[in-house]
Amino acid sequence: MIANAGEHHPMKTLVLRLLCSLPLLLSVPAAEPPPPVEFTVKLETAVKHDDEKFHWFHPRAAAIPARGQAGPSVVMTIQKHLNVSDYYSGLHVMTRSQPDGPWTGPVLPPELDWRPQPDGVTISVADVTPGWHAPTGRLLAIGCEVRYSPKGHQLDDLKRAHQTVYAVLEPQSGKWSPWQVLELPPGDEFNFARNACAQWVVRPDGTLLVPLYIGKSAKDRYSTTVAECRFDGTKLTYARHGTVLRLAVARGLYEPSLIAFRGRYFLTLRNDLRGYVSVSDDGLTFAEPQPWRFEDGTELGSYNTQQHWLAHSDGLFLCYTRRGANNDHIMRHRAPLFLAQVDPATLRVLRRTEKIVVPERGAELGNFGAAAISETESWITVSEGMFMKDSRKRGAEGATFVARVLWTKPNLLVRPAP
Repeated sequence: MIANAGEHHPMKTLVLRLLCSLPLLLSVPAAEPPPPVEFTVKLETAVKHDDEKFHWFHPRAAAIPARGQAGPSVVMTIQKHLNVSDYYSGLHVMTRSQPDGPWTGPVLPPELDWRPQPDGVTISVADVTPGWHAPTGRLLAIGCEVRYSPKGHQLDDLKRAHQTVYAVLEPQSGKWSPWQVLELPPGDEFNFARNACAQWVVRPDGTLLVPLYIGKSAKDRYSTTVAECRFDGTKLTYARHGTVLRLAVARGLYEPSLIAFRGRYFLTLRNDLRGYVSVSDDGLTFAEPQPWRFEDGTELGSYNTQQHWLAHSDGLFLCYTRRGANNDHIMRHRAPLFLAQVDPATLRVLRRTEKIVVPERGAELGNFGAAAISETESWITVSEGMFMKDSRKRGAEGATFVARVLWTKPNLLVRPAP
């Protein structure tokens, strides 16, 4: 039946209402991006070594809060790269009694050294990230256990050969615990389970959120999840894990890093073709990952390496490498290191805020760390990877850099110990 011209028709009324509201909808402005958070960068060299036998690699720092007005002390973990792919020494430690003080070390605590086995295999650790656990007053170093052949090749010869491990520093005595394995649930999904090159989060209640990339073996495509753990000052215990994020592209999603910002949790993920980002309200249930992009929709250009976070009370930041920076001569475009602000609502990188924090001079800078040190500064730490034939000719020296990000306004997320 066709309605008469003067007859009321529900569909006609709906269309008219939509047409009338269209100008209003079109006039609503897009949400404004967050205001820029200003900072400067002071670049320092902590240590330098290049004798073609080894160079320092994987430096990552954590602050131990001081009481009163004294500045924090800093612990930086670092390893020797032994000129075979992913072949590392035991974990060395450097310390600084104040952010501006002199460095001591690197030294190798015996508890953190290699563990030779009777069959010629060496058990070691890699990809370690230290962090402060305020409720217990302990520093935790979390990384992954690896098994090396006599020639320095990583082995996948045993079930659960690649697991997450941790060691604990008691600051008063300066004593480290031996490495312990984080026990995970039975099942093939955790046969390979690494926290590696990964930022992790301590919640206000003292529980930890520890990102893992997991698989049935080292040859499996990786997936990523976040494990909720408890720590009593000695033992780290798995409680549960959240969403398992999967991507059927190349090696999947791995080397995840996590940060908390304004009541939400942000996860950045490595993939061979591009970096990805996801977000969660509880730190366990994460949205479908999406590729990293600038605010105009163009891809960030970071691929096949890690990205890390910095959080200031006024803004969220991503540190990364990318294509398109006159760096085609660098392996996987892994230099220079950039720092830029992220819009937490859109998960886009704000190009106008992008700054080079560690310049490119012929070496790769893809294996780095990022951490809050005090309310006035955060650090990005990285060693020059001397893997290209012309690295030295271009100026690289095997330096370990500390890029001190000096905030113009105090970072209220960081407070000294009471």
